[in-house]
Amino acid sequence: MTVNFLSVLFFGLILGMKHATEPDHVIAVSTIASRTKALKKSSLTGVYWGIGHTLTLLVIGMVVIGFKTTISETVSMTLELFVGFMLVLLGILSFRPNQQKSVHKQNKDYTHVKSLIIGFIHGLAGSAAMVLLTMTTVENYFQAFLYICIFGVGTIIGMFCFTTIIGLPFVFGNRMKKFVPFIYGIAGVISILYGIYYIYEIIIKDGLLDLIYY
Repeated sequence: MTVNFLSVLFFGLILGMKHATEPDHVIAVSTIASRTKALKKSSLTGVYWGIGHTLTLLVIGMVVIGFKTTISETVSMTLELFVGFMLVLLGILSFRPNQQKSVHKQNKDYTHVKSLIIGFIHGLAGSAAMVLLTMTTVENYFQAFLYICIFGVGTIIGMFCFTTIIGLPFVFGNRMKKFVPFIYGIAGVISILYGIYYIYEIIIKDGLLDLIYY
């Protein structure tokens, strides 16, 4: 492995960390992490998001690169549209009442599965850009595999750091309880509003509607 390619991998790691903090990623995960009850659980929310995001990029990326094909602009924008609808849905769900402790214990893995699914959807939406970036960065199939993996590790690290910060208030225990409903509400409103804006951007401004009809 050449020094030049190692620098490419390092760039991919940093780019992945930056990618994790894009607004749609941060807002979506915030609606889940803000409802956790412990710092550890909040941190793991980011880890599971990163795993789902990475697996999707890896599978789709390697298939598309392997078959030397591309993802059409219409398909790419449609997948991005799903992210907008997901943000609106997550925002609405943020206003639901807290589950009882017994139910919470029975569904202790629900938060992590939900984070995994959100990461999966974000991975689908970003697959076209990832394939294009990878194909213009590496020289062969093996390098493409490594690059996407390292990029994925970067997203996991980036989102882990972000969700850990979100979970810090829970360290203070009872002193922060009175702010919890406010945090839920803010996360929900931001997710709904940004989701609507995201949908508008894809359909109208970016021209998905025109691509479908013409």
